[in-house]
Amino acid sequence: MKKRTIYWSLSLYFLFFFFAYASCFSFFAIWLGQKINLTGSQIGVIFSVNAIFAMIFQPIYGYISDRIGLKKYVLYFISALIILAGPFYVFVYGPLLKWNFIIGALVGGFYLGLAFLAGCASVESYIEKVGRKYNFEFGRARMWGSVGAASATFLSGKLFNINPNINFWMATILAFVLIILTMFIKIDISDVEVKRANSMTFHDVKLLFKLKDFWFFMIYMIGAVCLYMIYDQQFHVYYASLFPTKAVGNQVFGYLNSLQVFLEAGMMFLAPVVVNKIGSKRGLILVGALMACRMMAAGIISNPYPLAGIRLVQAFEYATLLVAIFKYLADNFDTRLSSILYLVGFQFSTQIGTTILSPIVGRMYDGIGFKHTYLFMGTLVLIFTIFAAFTLLNKKRDECPICDDIIKGKEISDAN
Repeated sequence: MKKRTIYWSLSLYFLFFFFAYASCFSFFAIWLGQKINLTGSQIGVIFSVNAIFAMIFQPIYGYISDRIGLKKYVLYFISALIILAGPFYVFVYGPLLKWNFIIGALVGGFYLGLAFLAGCASVESYIEKVGRKYNFEFGRARMWGSVGAASATFLSGKLFNINPNINFWMATILAFVLIILTMFIKIDISDVEVKRANSMTFHDVKLLFKLKDFWFFMIYMIGAVCLYMIYDQQFHVYYASLFPTKAVGNQVFGYLNSLQVFLEAGMMFLAPVVVNKIGSKRGLILVGALMACRMMAAGIISNPYPLAGIRLVQAFEYATLLVAIFKYLADNFDTRLSSILYLVGFQFSTQIGTTILSPIVGRMYDGIGFKHTYLFMGTLVLIFTIFAAFTLLNKKRDECPICDDIIKGKEISDAN
């Protein structure tokens, strides 16, 4: 009974959180381009600045989350930040970008990085920890986040053409719901769990960064997964341009993105089965191969209808990626560092790549066009995926020397 209550409480948190998230980000690139009148290069800079701030906050979130264990402070903090979404977008961010692009980008990056980009990963990491405690699959709770995102995206396409500010105010309203919901989530925290969280020190984090296998994982995240995320940043803009008018393109993309995220919800339910069957490493390699094929196909096909079919592959792709990452890290590294592993190993590393590559890709969109850029990006993803096939680990955690290395390193440090 306790397990079921916790599962549904956190699933509802995911549902409302990602509804708020998608309300603010489903048409973010289109909002910047059509309402704020930024160029493709400027939009690339915006994403780069956002990534820098997310990159700053992710290790902080990760370290604090591992230190506080299963306490709900992170959920309260992030929910409170999202309450500011409506006022921020409408009265601060948009006007600042029009008045002074650099100042607007910096202020926006600070808030969006703290509240959404780094905050989202921290929420996911926290709920994954609770899932391991109460023995339910993270993917099946995260599924409801996809339902929330799909629902928001479905509405956002229509609301954007009426007034995009409505989407931002929806996020603010839902943040109050998140605060109330968090108050009713009751997590039992034992003395053993408190001691385990308190035993994690900065020295453990330093030991983690001395492991070559952790760096191999980060290289795959930067080289393959990061490019996948950059590809997705302005795909909205490209897809909408294939229609007679931007308004029609925005609305069709809203329907398409909504369908994709609804399918993603179903895939979140099935992804744990797939990853448990083939293993976390093979899951990551499978995702890399799919990403490469999808990017290159987008560079070849210009008809919006088959391109829509290619877009829907992302539903399986993303669900499998997220589940495989959590399982790979739990299989091969010390779970006391689970938030650090996820927020730094996955989120931080991809933000490094995004910071460097987003402006470059933005200039490529303006210079050589979307199609040639997609072909180039797809080729790079394929190369990094092949590299990962030879460098990522196959071992399970119960036979993993890496975990022992970290623990032994701690014991030696304590002895000294």
